[in-house]
Amino acid sequence: MEVALSRLPDQLQKGLRSLYVVCGDELLLALEAQDAIRQAARTQGVTEREVITASGQDFDWRSLAQQAGSMGLFGDRKLLEVHVPTGKPGKEGSQALQDWANQLQQDDAVVGLVVLPGLDATNRKSGWAGALASAGVWVAVDPVARAALPTWIAQRLARHGQHVADGEAGEQTLAYFADRVEGNLLAAHQEVEKLALLHPPGELSLEAVQQAVLNVARYDVFQLREAVWAGQSGRVQRMIDGLQGEGVAAVLVHFSLAEDVRALYRIKQATDQGQPLAMALRENRIWGPRERLFERILPRLSANALRQWLQAAHQVDGVIKGLRSAAWPVDPWLALSAWCARMATACAAGRSR
Repeated sequence: MEVALSRLPDQLQKGLRSLYVVCGDELLLALEAQDAIRQAARTQGVTEREVITASGQDFDWRSLAQQAGSMGLFGDRKLLEVHVPTGKPGKEGSQALQDWANQLQQDDAVVGLVVLPGLDATNRKSGWAGALASAGVWVAVDPVARAALPTWIAQRLARHGQHVADGEAGEQTLAYFADRVEGNLLAAHQEVEKLALLHPPGELSLEAVQQAVLNVARYDVFQLREAVWAGQSGRVQRMIDGLQGEGVAAVLVHFSLAEDVRALYRIKQATDQGQPLAMALRENRIWGPRERLFERILPRLSANALRQWLQAAHQVDGVIKGLRSAAWPVDPWLALSAWCARMATACAAGRSR
């Protein structure tokens, strides 16, 4: 069965299951989920722990059955962890995991813990993943969205008896904190711990947070795209600065955004010709957060505005490749910044002509 990460502590208090799966790419939350399972196992009499890391094509999956079948020291129960860093066990591993999941349900001497990265839709629907989920508890570790980050920070501060001011002042403090740690949850946790060391329990001022919290945010081009189409101009500029500072290639940033602009234009043409928006989005492989953003902004954008964005994309591409354009700064990142700012402003405003 699937259990939300927030519900894992309650589930563990009800009794230990034969198998747990922790799946996700958010390192901090994945580690905390694993630690919670290990602690619950120790509390409930599972005194031994063995770890198998199934990496590389030469890994022998037969060792899983051998380890699972071996008794712990003095006959004690043991926790057997299987880490699959790639999330792709292959044909032999898929069968081995299914057999192991069935074996665990019949043998209470071993508690299983499988650690996986985030899985794509194909692997999540595979037979081996389904067998693991059916045999035990599947804990999906999802990233904390930017909109939820201030609340997450406030909850972490509360663990140390700290809080921000009520109302707008507190919201400003949490927003400042979130801007400095976005995309880097492990560093966010470290900054919370730092504040707990620097300040006693009680209210934290904006000044205290500004003095203590480092700018450790990390961004990727997928987050940038969503910020542009959400019309978040200030966040877009911070992301561009961050991507440049991290050494991301300007051409990669441009390619990702230009692909979206082309998709927007194709969808706009289709809907202007009478095709339902939902069908046009599917045909252009737009789903998830981008689908919701496209649904919101497309009615605001005219075909003429999108043609201008396409022309701008071509000009900025030339700047990135060393060509001069009177309409854009010579520096590639400044040109990208100006282009993104123009589109984000249009998405935040009313209908663009």
